[in-house]
Amino acid sequence: MLSIRNLTKIYPGGKKAVNNFSLDLEDSQIMGFIGPNGAGKTTTIKCCSGILPFDQGEILIDGKSILTEAMEAKKRLAYVPDNPDLYEYLTGIQYLNFISDIFKVTSDDRKKRITDLAEIFEIPDALSEPISVYSHGMKQKLALIGAFVHEPRLLILDEPFVGLDPKAFHSLKTLLTDLKEKGSSVFFSSHILDVVEKICNDVAIIRDGELIYSGSMTEIRGNESLEQVFLELTDHENN
Repeated sequence: MLSIRNLTKIYPGGKKAVNNFSLDLEDSQIMGFIGPNGAGKTTTIKCCSGILPFDQGEILIDGKSILTEAMEAKKRLAYVPDNPDLYEYLTGIQYLNFISDIFKVTSDDRKKRITDLAEIFEIPDALSEPISVYSHGMKQKLALIGAFVHEPRLLILDEPFVGLDPKAFHSLKTLLTDLKEKGSSVFFSSHILDVVEKICNDVAIIRDGELIYSGSMTEIRGNESLEQVFLELTDHENN
């Protein structure tokens, strides 16, 4: 579903944010993407989403190149950043209809999905209001609804649980599992390691722009918690 090959991203000034990074995400897989601050998580995710250009490598979304088949690749994915930048002059429902139009979601499908998702995230009444009056948490919920409404083959999330209330937090975990069971895949970064441990079947760890582990959650944990393993693998003094 997602294939990253030898990805390298160098920012102006020579900072190499991601260095020769390769990773594969299969169908029906939820992979947690973790690492210290500044490790290259968001840069990698933005490259995968087609937002950032990169200097070397290749990224395939469901077999489609994000470089040479960008439109076809983007049709298959949804991306939600940690701080969604939405069109605040639109109402919530106008925004969701706009997203549905882009991804060619039929009238009947979008009506049902928007209604169901708005109920799940408890913002049905807010959809008639302009996004400019939304709180950060409400904007996060709206962005998530927009991501789920077209049932993407690949869902990419950057710190998706930040700003969500406990019920929405639980609802999102359930929706991610449901999406996986439909054959789609989820790739998300998070600092909330106990959530990653509970809902991900696989995990990738990045440090200083380089992949230091990719594999099953069971395999990496052994008899330890993910938090303990993470601290051991990312401790520069002992590596």
